[in-house]
Amino acid sequence: MAAAKKGATAKRSKPATKKKPTTTTSTASRGNKSVEEFRDALEKSVTISRERIQEVMDDAVKRGRMTQSDAEKTARSLVAKGRKQTDELIAELEKLVDQTRRGVEARVAPARKRAEDAANRAVKRARATAEPALVEADKLRRRAGVASSSPITGYEGLNATQVKARLREMNKADLRKVRTQEKRGKARKGILDDIGKRLA
Repeated sequence: MAAAKKGATAKRSKPATKKKPTTTTSTASRGNKSVEEFRDALEKSVTISRERIQEVMDDAVKRGRMTQSDAEKTARSLVAKGRKQTDELIAELEKLVDQTRRGVEARVAPARKRAEDAANRAVKRARATAEPALVEADKLRRRAGVASSSPITGYEGLNATQVKARLREMNKADLRKVRTQEKRGKARKGILDDIGKRLA
């Protein structure tokens, strides 16, 4: 009986889950909707110049269809409505432009971030590869007594740990040069303290 009951029991299938729309898709949908709304508003709008309205009102007065006072009131009312409609269309257009700009930025931002990260990694690898050769070049230059404005080649691109490693084999004259250069630049406390201890 238990086996029959088990066999007769149908397996319930899991309800299909709807995939949530991505940010890019949602932004594009909103953008398309805004474009359609703006197009509809533009198609429904009627643009008549103030001069044309005045001509029509003057003609109506001449024909005796309305008084001068009524014509002036009507003209002012039409101009005011036209100005309001124009302002609304401009506001809608500015909103549409802003949405488009945000949509473009949302799509471009990830690619820009990946490019920046890749560039930073490449710079770090290049510095790590060149570091031993630069250290050796600085040692040879000091031994040969070749004067230089900076005792450390590529100083501005080095972090505090790399600078401190270069300080170990420097004489006091070079240490003073590095201290002056650091004070004029990033003024990193750790480096200045290290130089101070070596000069003491």
